[in-house]
Amino acid sequence: MSNITPIWFEKDLSIGQLSSFAPGTIAEHLGIEWVELGADFLSARMPVDHRTKQPYGLLHGGASCVLAETVGSVASAMVVDNTKLACVGLEINANHIRSAREGWVTGICKPLHLGGNTHVWDIRIYDELKKMICVSRLTVAVIPKKESFRQPSL
Repeated sequence: MSNITPIWFEKDLSIGQLSSFAPGTIAEHLGIEWVELGADFLSARMPVDHRTKQPYGLLHGGASCVLAETVGSVASAMVVDNTKLACVGLEINANHIRSAREGWVTGICKPLHLGGNTHVWDIRIYDELKKMICVSRLTVAVIPKKESFRQPSL
């Protein structure tokens, strides 16, 4: 049992609640699956297959960014009262450390900063041998929710 105070807005949030989050999105198209929800981290995995590879047969850097932005953006949405606030990406960067050709990669997201107007997330992507594939930083704006925003159900 962790001594870390959970960062999530809903204190009884579970990984199972994320399984049907945002159907019909790029995350679903790429086969991203939620893996673990800890007190201060969220992780998801993505297959390295025909949907996520570039022509050389390697994991596409853009697919790594999609995984990083997905897990970071969802983590931000879970930190705030999303009936009043929306979290939208401002900036993402990624350093591709090594390649992956098959299997699954897992992104683990932890907060670097959780402010009232911005969140900054550190996302590390690992292959099945626990070798780092990519390190990414995502900055998210926290803004008042507008009527036009679709309400994702967590």
